[in-house]
Amino acid sequence: MKQILTILFLFVSCLMFAGEIVVREGESLHDALRQAREWRRTNDPRCEKGITIRIKAGRYYMNEPLFFRPEDSGTEDSPLVIKGESGAVLCGDPMQSHKQIWPKEGMERIINFNPKTRTITIPQYDKLWMPHPHQEMIVHQRWAIAILRIELMRANDDSIVVSFKEPESRLEFEHPWPQPVIGGEKGNSSFLLRTTEQRDGIEQLVIVDGANFVTFDGVTFENTCWNRPLHKGHVTLQGGFPLIDAYKLKEKEGLPWDAGLENQAWIERPASAVSVKNAEQVCFTNCLFQHLGATALDYESINGGSIVHCTFVDIGGTAIMAGSFAESPREVHRPYTDLAEQCQNLKIHGNSIHNVTTEDWGAVAISCGYVRNCTISENTVSHVNYSGICVGWGWTPHYTGMENNHIINNKVSDYARQLYDAGGIYTLSNQPNSSIRGNEISQPYPAPYATNDRGFCIYLDARTDGFTIENNVTEGRLIRRDEIGDNHPGPNIIFKQ
Repeated sequence: MKQILTILFLFVSCLMFAGEIVVREGESLHDALRQAREWRRTNDPRCEKGITIRIKAGRYYMNEPLFFRPEDSGTEDSPLVIKGESGAVLCGDPMQSHKQIWPKEGMERIINFNPKTRTITIPQYDKLWMPHPHQEMIVHQRWAIAILRIELMRANDDSIVVSFKEPESRLEFEHPWPQPVIGGEKGNSSFLLRTTEQRDGIEQLVIVDGANFVTFDGVTFENTCWNRPLHKGHVTLQGGFPLIDAYKLKEKEGLPWDAGLENQAWIERPASAVSVKNAEQVCFTNCLFQHLGATALDYESINGGSIVHCTFVDIGGTAIMAGSFAESPREVHRPYTDLAEQCQNLKIHGNSIHNVTTEDWGAVAISCGYVRNCTISENTVSHVNYSGICVGWGWTPHYTGMENNHIINNKVSDYARQLYDAGGIYTLSNQPNSSIRGNEISQPYPAPYATNDRGFCIYLDARTDGFTIENNVTEGRLIRRDEIGDNHPGPNIIFKQ
């Protein structure tokens, strides 16, 4: 009898732990993932109802990203779950720190911006300029900032003329939008001088590329850097997307799809702590993203999947990014028709996003480009330097495949803290059968350095069309039509209360 009980106990134990791989602090997550991959390869019975990699409490330093490949894919009936117990942290290096040199607090107004000499003139100040390997000027540019590495400072009697390193000098002075404003509604654009005190560090913690039916549950992602400004500066088009080439059209402006187009631009995707692409049904639930230098979570291309009940706090760039933004080699202003299908059927629900865009003020809380059939619902967004929730790309009235996108019952507050031309909810281009409903949006923050008054609860920017806008509130009352900014909107906007 004792022998039979022992056999039964061992059998039940095997069933209890079937399909589970436990990782403890000091052990390798890469090895655990490889073990799960081998179970899939050999059709091990433990795969039948799915595999769980259970991460015990502890800090797991990722000196290289945890890389999920197609061979790691689960199925609908047999998913791969990465389950973090309380206190399970995937971490890299603390984000770079800065020391502001001048002014001591806030920003100061620019005197002159000169594209011909590629210089910016700033007021004189009574502080000895000390050489430093990472000297930077941060420039306010309405809906974006530029981070420009300083090449030379030449003092005059009452001003200082500053020139900059390449490639950012060329990009800053050749591309017309955005650039610093001189003589705006509220005065000139502003700047500050600072140094960056830290070397390069870990930027990425996890890459999911081609793996399907993967869920991350209860995992903390913490501490990454943002290295680009140390080597190339950072000049953006919009939404935190760095320019890699850009210039103004000087002869015969316009192209067949946009007769008024005056510039050309090619961009790249910002760095992200966690990235997902070429995948289906990849989900994050009850995860914590904190102290990350650039984008926190990036869904570049996916069919299905969800981001539910996650927390994002102290993020240098965008908290949640999704869809293509027509990155290089494509020129960004063309009305592409093949991109929206690359990111569709995504659910972003019930997340808390606070104190993001701390490094790149032009990033946003939730940023969706070419997407379709996506729902952004019941998220809480607060303390953002530019716009809160952004959907759409392309600046076009043409049909591109963006459609059926719904922004519902979100709460957005304390946005546009530094930059304007912003909205609590912000849209671009034609998106048929889409809606903005039941959102609670505060009035935009009175940004201290804005050069215009273009801050709105809802901003229907360039050629927005196809949206029904209804039952959105601000400060306890329904949002009025004059609190919705628009920029050449299409004929199919429906506004009702």
